[in-house]
Amino acid sequence: MANKRDYYEVLGVKKGVAKDEIKKAYRKVAMKYHPDRNPGDKKAEEKFKEAAEAYEVLSNDEKKQAYDRFGHAGLNNQAGFSMDDIFSQFSDIFGGGFSGFSGFSSGGSRRQQRRSRGQQGSNLRIKVSLTLEEIAKGVSKKIKVKKYLSCSTCNGTGAKSPNAVKTCYTCNGSGYVQKVQSTFLGQVKTTATCPTCNGTGKIITNKCTSCNGTGRVYGEDTLQLDIPAGVSEGMQLSMNGAGNAGMNGGPKGDLLINIEEKEHQLFTRDGNNVLYELDVNFSDAVLGTSVEVPTLFDKVKITLPPGTPSGKVFRLRNKGLPSIQGYANGDQLIHLNIWVPKNVSTEERKFLERMQRSKNFTPSEKDREKRKGLLDRMKDFFGG
Repeated sequence: MANKRDYYEVLGVKKGVAKDEIKKAYRKVAMKYHPDRNPGDKKAEEKFKEAAEAYEVLSNDEKKQAYDRFGHAGLNNQAGFSMDDIFSQFSDIFGGGFSGFSGFSSGGSRRQQRRSRGQQGSNLRIKVSLTLEEIAKGVSKKIKVKKYLSCSTCNGTGAKSPNAVKTCYTCNGSGYVQKVQSTFLGQVKTTATCPTCNGTGKIITNKCTSCNGTGRVYGEDTLQLDIPAGVSEGMQLSMNGAGNAGMNGGPKGDLLINIEEKEHQLFTRDGNNVLYELDVNFSDAVLGTSVEVPTLFDKVKITLPPGTPSGKVFRLRNKGLPSIQGYANGDQLIHLNIWVPKNVSTEERKFLERMQRSKNFTPSEKDREKRKGLLDRMKDFFGG
């Protein structure tokens, strides 16, 4: 994933460009590096695949949103597909009747071979709840999901036996039929889905009894999710091909993973920073002390200098949450609270009354001005 180029750079467009411009840019790059124009050129083939992958993400609203926010990590390393998928996508861009290259010619073309597959499965959506510790370090989870699975009896073909599948006599197995229409511009050749086989290119004479000829059954599947560190509430990851199985051998849909954050007992998240409330007693704040505080990764000791006021904020560098793009971690901000007991003994009360009369324990005007400045800084830290 780290070696992948920026998708906008691949297509030669700027971020925020309209869909039509993305489509035009992909068409230009795909025409330039198409394998039929560059036979035997492995570099051109890789650029052709790279452009197709970029277009597949940037033309999909959900994937584009995740990519714009989180880069390649937002796709959960799931972008990319086979050459068959690319040729199918390429033919969609140029229209069904395009035959500018040998790979898109009629009959047994790669486009028609790809289109002869069955109906694609739908996407599947799930929610995954994570703790801040899991978000901080990344996590792998095994989950069970209910979805359509490829029928194991017929291997997704929908036929009871291999002999029960015949080539469609109308389209000769291509899944498409061509029509020639006369218009005021002349004769126009168009391509349409075969009405006999519904684009599969095959006719089943004896259906599989397990799936009733659909090629899929409803069941339970166990999936392993690799969640990268630094995700956040509301973020959506995707796993290509982990959704519902398609009908009659069609491609699988995608699994869309919506991230939820569990409420933490100790920490509050603020972007990539983590906020922590530390309570200390009055004498420790006056005399100074060393205190051990928890973080998402370990425990750290901090030193409270003598005379530390309530509301003081300490910062632990890089003890917050990592950036999804792989940049430096946020910080942990420790907000100091001086704990005041509700009940005191007679001896403690006498001691406090003596302190109350002492000038050292009475704030001056200068001290009040300092406190006002501290409160203003707290508002900046904690949002008002």
